[in-house]
Amino acid sequence: MKVLLIGGGGREHAIAEAITRSRKNPELYATMSKKNPGIARLCKDFLLVKETEPSIIDYAVKNKIELAVIGPEAPLAAGIPDLLRDAGIRVVGPQKLAAQIEFDKAWMREFMKKYRISGCPRFKVFRRGESGSDEFIDEIGDVVIKPAGLTGGKGVRVMGDHFDINGAKVYAREVLKNDDLVIEERLIGEEFTVQAFVDGNTLIYAPSVQDHKRAYEGDKGPNTGGMGSYNDSKDILPFMKESDYTDAKKIMKDTVLAIKKETGVPYQGVLYGQFMATANGISVIEFNARFGDPEAMNVLPILENDFLDVCAAIVGGTLDKTRVTFKKQATVCKYAVPAGYPDNPVKDSVVEIVEVKDALLFYSSVYEKDNKIYTTGSRAIAVLGMADTIREAEMKAQKGLSALKGALHSRHDIGTDELIRKRIQHMKELRAE
Repeated sequence: MKVLLIGGGGREHAIAEAITRSRKNPELYATMSKKNPGIARLCKDFLLVKETEPSIIDYAVKNKIELAVIGPEAPLAAGIPDLLRDAGIRVVGPQKLAAQIEFDKAWMREFMKKYRISGCPRFKVFRRGESGSDEFIDEIGDVVIKPAGLTGGKGVRVMGDHFDINGAKVYAREVLKNDDLVIEERLIGEEFTVQAFVDGNTLIYAPSVQDHKRAYEGDKGPNTGGMGSYNDSKDILPFMKESDYTDAKKIMKDTVLAIKKETGVPYQGVLYGQFMATANGISVIEFNARFGDPEAMNVLPILENDFLDVCAAIVGGTLDKTRVTFKKQATVCKYAVPAGYPDNPVKDSVVEIVEVKDALLFYSSVYEKDNKIYTTGSRAIAVLGMADTIREAEMKAQKGLSALKGALHSRHDIGTDELIRKRIQHMKELRAE
């Protein structure tokens, strides 16, 4: 079976590993903007090209690709899945109309309101150049400012974390010069993510994961694409209630069915729901139309099924007839990033990798030249520990990080007892109030 993977980051390396583990002995092809050494080693062939280029279709047709798997969001927003489908190639990744759930935050909120999908916070959409944002910020008092378009996880700003009320007004006006804008009430609680395989009607849910966006330990510093993440050996995280997970699953199911009603196209691929557990239940922070990075690395290595069987069920609309299971294991993922990341990262710096025994490595934004690995300025290499408990998985991830040498920085507190206790205590206090 000839499979094409689109994308070249850490998430895509995890997907490539899952594809090549298949008993179907697939031939893997890839298109990526830079040569990811981890993906390249697993491929029969690859093309270095921007992930939004229509030339990807010619490459897929020329190589007689039977199935394409989309990794990042940019090709979804560019309609690459639609073009592949038009060329007769089956695709794990939603069509452009359905993928709006991610790449247009204004559309997403108005869609949730129209179909009365639970978990929608108070919000207002402002179109580019429109006035009135100052007044709405005053009315809400405590806000989150979200550019409507894709920002690589770095455009959303939160009052109290990034600025005061005057700073929020300035940032909102700045965004409105070039983009539509969503202003929402700020949610107080703990974030968690649920990812699901979707065939248009049926959803198969992975265990909950918590990502850590802040650059520095103790959840300090600027937002990043994600410094690391963890899951427990069951479906929920230690700070969650079972009802948080159940409610998240229902919201995701309602969303998929409403997308079909609204757009006329079935949602087929992976749906990522990011939620906030609050004192009053859960709210939706955002949806992504693909796996998270790093969250894909937590769930794909513990998938017990042949990943290509799951892909076949997604594109064939037969997930209801497929029993999908995950190992009852905890995982902890920690990213090694260039020193100075994200504001002033060291670029073109050599990373040496000594023997990694008990952890998995996923290459992200690095490149290979003369048999050496170099940083690019974005997240470099993810290390994953897997074990029966979060504590053991964290120790394995930490040990794996010590095998990386270079001008690198990591958050060492992800998955530690201390940070998890803080999360549990935070939710206890909120729920008691």
